[in-house]
Amino acid sequence: MLVQDKFGSVGCIAGVATAGIPQGVLVAQELGLPFIYVRSKPKDHGTGNLIEGDVLTGKRVVVIEDLISTGKSSLQAVEALRDAGYDVAGLAAIFTYGFDVAEDNFKRANCPFVTLSNYNALIKYAGDNQYIAPNDVELLKQWRENPAEWGI
Repeated sequence: MLVQDKFGSVGCIAGVATAGIPQGVLVAQELGLPFIYVRSKPKDHGTGNLIEGDVLTGKRVVVIEDLISTGKSSLQAVEALRDAGYDVAGLAAIFTYGFDVAEDNFKRANCPFVTLSNYNALIKYAGDNQYIAPNDVELLKQWRENPAEWGI
């Protein structure tokens, strides 16, 4: 499994709320590991938890996310886990746009990450299999280079 291949032995899987929860649960179940999840902010009622589940601090954990664009929300979860005493081995996600800013953010946070797929692979597959027209492939590649300025 990718998590074990990339990060070795871990004691817990953590999902990033909310989209990382379903995939994280499946990974934890497959590996026979406990599952926790990290909210973007503490609950405003009840116990006010930021991290939910069988909170076993000190465990080596892999964070599961659905999508990485800049990495900001993913790395907020990583930081919350580290602050709570977890040893974060890294993060695994389904998809990334492959933006340089995400690479830089993960490097600065000293958090390795791996994804199952990425924007370039998606566009190549879609173009090769004629799901999108060749001129649209080029247009999508241009968007990927600078989405914040694209179309202005």
